[in-house]
Amino acid sequence: MTDVCLNLLGSPELEEKLLDQLLMHPKISIFVSQAAASHGGHIGDLDQGEQVLGRGDAVLIQALLSDEDAESLLAELRVMFANSGVLFWMTHVMSRGAL
Repeated sequence: MTDVCLNLLGSPELEEKLLDQLLMHPKISIFVSQAAASHGGHIGDLDQGEQVLGRGDAVLIQALLSDEDAESLLAELRVMFANSGVLFWMTHVMSRGAL
């Protein structure tokens, strides 16, 4: 089984709903969330200030889990967040541990 980092990028309005889903998922042992600026692929409409700056407010969530569990979670999220504009990408984790 390969570990992956599942990245989710969504509008700030969806943050709590996304976090709730991840907190309830039995296969996720660790994830982080942070405020982010989205440059391109904008989630929702940009207000005037965001248009001037060329970036929109977003939330970035990164979860570590197996590739199999990530695919299962994505299937659930596709249903729950259909047409929400949430973007995702996965990257392989070369190593992980604690110091």
